[in-house]
Amino acid sequence: MRGFSALARRPGEGEPTERQPFPHRRGLIIVTTLATAYMASHFFRAANVTIGLDLMRDLAIGPEALGALTGAFFFGFAAAQIPCGFLFDHFGPRRTVAGMLVLATIGGAVFTLAPGWPILLTGRVLMGCGFGVMLIGSMVVISRWFPADRFSTVTAMVMSIGLLGNLVATTPLAWASQAIGWRGVFGAAVVFTALAAVAVGLVVRDAPPGHPFLARTPEPPRQMLHGLLEVLRNPRLRPILALNFCNYACTFTVQGLWGGPFLREVHGLSPIEAGNVLLIAVIAYQLGMLAFGPLDRLLNTRKRIAAGGTLAIICILAALALLSHPPVWVPIGAILCIGFFSASSTMVMTHGRGTIPDRLIGRGIATINTCVMFGVACMQTLSGIIVGAFEPLSGGARSESAYRALFAVLTLVLIAAVAIYSRSQDVRPSDEMLGRR
Repeated sequence: MRGFSALARRPGEGEPTERQPFPHRRGLIIVTTLATAYMASHFFRAANVTIGLDLMRDLAIGPEALGALTGAFFFGFAAAQIPCGFLFDHFGPRRTVAGMLVLATIGGAVFTLAPGWPILLTGRVLMGCGFGVMLIGSMVVISRWFPADRFSTVTAMVMSIGLLGNLVATTPLAWASQAIGWRGVFGAAVVFTALAAVAVGLVVRDAPPGHPFLARTPEPPRQMLHGLLEVLRNPRLRPILALNFCNYACTFTVQGLWGGPFLREVHGLSPIEAGNVLLIAVIAYQLGMLAFGPLDRLLNTRKRIAAGGTLAIICILAALALLSHPPVWVPIGAILCIGFFSASSTMVMTHGRGTIPDRLIGRGIATINTCVMFGVACMQTLSGIIVGAFEPLSGGARSESAYRALFAVLTLVLIAAVAIYSRSQDVRPSDEMLGRR
């Protein structure tokens, strides 16, 4: 059997590629550790969809402030991407992820103990910065420990495990927050994050033995900046970034912020009932991850899979925007279907990763993820403005018209993104394995 250096080598870089055992036990342990830590990121980013109305009541804030509070996590997340890309390429994933998880722990503690909205906002930004490394770190490790044609499958596995944190942020959070308050639940999540930082530092390794990264000479700052500019100038990446900016941003605006209030205010579901719908939607997302992950190898395309999944989401959002007073099963079914098809965002990221050379992997994935999270931050903030533009009904609830306007805007944004993305060049797994990119 060939050594780990052969496993880590990209096709076209050295001797010809042959199929490697999948997955390698040590690599799988490392990736599982990162995926488990990733659960905390998903919990904190998605919690507002369940406790959003409680925060608005407890802090006497409106939908605009809630949207800004939710978006603050993603502004912090986006701001950390490029700096962390440099850190990954210079110091490696283990030290970078462990250190940033310490920052996320501090942010979670600030949020949990905050007496008012401004300090809550500060805590959310710090959490976003700290958790901003998780997906990039996992993808960098996957790129070095697994063959190129397994990248999408293993990335989907990491995201599927991470989504368990999103599951906890639905019905379990609704139940626990009613029992002990949301601050008590968040305190437990902060402790989990601290333990995850320790686990990453002890278990994760940057690359398998013999990998070129371990024998590298760290680049000077000027050369690292030149590499970032090389990523930004990549003409094949630009149309992909348009869909990266919009796909997850639009679906998470429903799944991670307004889906729960929509079901409660417009369709009369209780907090637990809305939480149950969101929980099942997360399970649908996990199933979507498992379904979309290996499709690129089965169909030998990434572009068509990503575009097809996004077109399905467009149809669902358009139906929510056009239908007035539908029976309750329609919005419930729509939210569940959005959960499943939103997994197509993983294929968009895999498509983008396929345009980036290995020596720029940290900065390249950081650039992609910056686009994703900045899109979420902008859309969360914009969504609060859209919903807040409509006069509330008696009792303070938002009208169906407010939510239909939001769904219409999301539909139009995704249509524009797919139109730009259609100009991209596909990156097929078969070409990668033959060294053609």
